[in-house]
Amino acid sequence: MSEEMKPVAWLVSQEPLSSVQYVTDEKPLGLDDKRVFPLYTKEQLQSRVKMTQAEFDEFQKLVEQEYDLYSAISEIGDTNLCPNLYDRLFGSVDYKSKQNEFAVLWANFEEFEPQKTIEIIPEKKWFVRSKETDGDEDWAFLNGIEKPDDWGYSRDKEDVKNPRNIAYPFDTKEQAEEWTNPLTEAVLLPVGDE
Repeated sequence: MSEEMKPVAWLVSQEPLSSVQYVTDEKPLGLDDKRVFPLYTKEQLQSRVKMTQAEFDEFQKLVEQEYDLYSAISEIGDTNLCPNLYDRLFGSVDYKSKQNEFAVLWANFEEFEPQKTIEIIPEKKWFVRSKETDGDEDWAFLNGIEKPDDWGYSRDKEDVKNPRNIAYPFDTKEQAEEWTNPLTEAVLLPVGDE
């Protein structure tokens, strides 16, 4: 279980029929599990804002320029210097909640420990690959769309970590499914260093 998913507070009932309870930060040892209840996890206590690497890079540039919140929002909204943050803050249906999230992040951001407030999510793309591996446990990936026989094979774990090295990426599932056949499938995989 990851550190983020482990409970960080526990509710303990002193006696089964009593309403006396207390909260502790570590799971008490030797008590019946029916009397000990997890309250919340570290992730629930201090949730992190999920960003793509491109959004984080733009955010980091704004932090380095020592803008205040108003100036940062103005910079994002008035120029083409932060297209990813612009899409995040102004280009979605729930733009108000995204702007509120950004304001809270701006106030709580720790420049020297960004992982406390931001979680980088890997970019994902759709790929067409074989449904089964071959004798060497390699997947066959479509690596081009000019010829129907453009197939690359994953040779090692590094290829699978970044399928873009050996496969043709599609932005949507529908685009990828146009290139599938009964022996292949469209799969959503992270690209990059993840």
